[in-house]
Amino acid sequence: MLDLKGLQFRAAFFQAVRSFFADQNFLEVDTPIRQPLVIPEQNISHIPSAGHFLQSSPELYMKRLLAGGCEQIYQICRCFRQGECGRLHLEEFSMLEWYRRDADYKDLMCDCEALILFLQRELPGHCFPFDSARACEYLTVEDAFARYSSMSVQKALEQDLFDQLLVENIEPHLGKNCPTFLYDYPLELASLAREKEGQPEVAERFELYVSGVELANGFSELTDPVIQRSRFAEEYANMGMLHPSQAKMPEKFLASLTTLREAAGIAMGLDRLFMLFLGEDQLDRVVSFSAEELDM
Repeated sequence: MLDLKGLQFRAAFFQAVRSFFADQNFLEVDTPIRQPLVIPEQNISHIPSAGHFLQSSPELYMKRLLAGGCEQIYQICRCFRQGECGRLHLEEFSMLEWYRRDADYKDLMCDCEALILFLQRELPGHCFPFDSARACEYLTVEDAFARYSSMSVQKALEQDLFDQLLVENIEPHLGKNCPTFLYDYPLELASLAREKEGQPEVAERFELYVSGVELANGFSELTDPVIQRSRFAEEYANMGMLHPSQAKMPEKFLASLTTLREAAGIAMGLDRLFMLFLGEDQLDRVVSFSAEELDM
């Protein structure tokens, strides 16, 4: 539970984030927290809510706004993921997402750098671990596995060890001396990201790390509805949902992709970023009430 000084700093932090996006001419939007359908994702358990689900991300709705004519949008919202608890996880948390038309994942990396620099200037007394003059590191997933892991990316995928090796062998080394962008993920892990031109074996996807903490996941958006439908179907199959009654597709989202030009989007764990600026190392210390303090 934050004390008064911590609450004041958190308020200033959130205000500074909004000021950054306002200065960049982003439109702040809000989308439904309760959703009738969620994206199939093996590693996320959604929380039911009276026939709907509490959102794990506003992604699909925000991309529908892009397809409807918005150019640059952002949102700060509450997200929910069942069973997530630990030093860097909460079942209910604050997410920052932003999306750009006519942009790719490189533009988002520039946004991340600019946002961190802005917050460093706007928040006196912050404890962010690196000074504003420190350049960021850019590291491909392939190079990260070659440098820190006992096997290649391809072997890790073949043996279903990618996530384990990433968490145990690679992530502890990332963002230690400066913020690190881990980019060009295997296409098998593309999700909603498009493949990289000239390198069809990888996707234009990145994650941002600071002090071994994953802060953000961004990518150049896949805007081909046929390929996206195929990826959703594959994910449903991997989750054991083979019958059409189980594998419901987000039809309005898929239809909206037909009018969406090149675009890019990113999700950032805002509580995690605030944690670093506050100089803490556990999420439950940087929110108004931790899970243990919710009893009335």
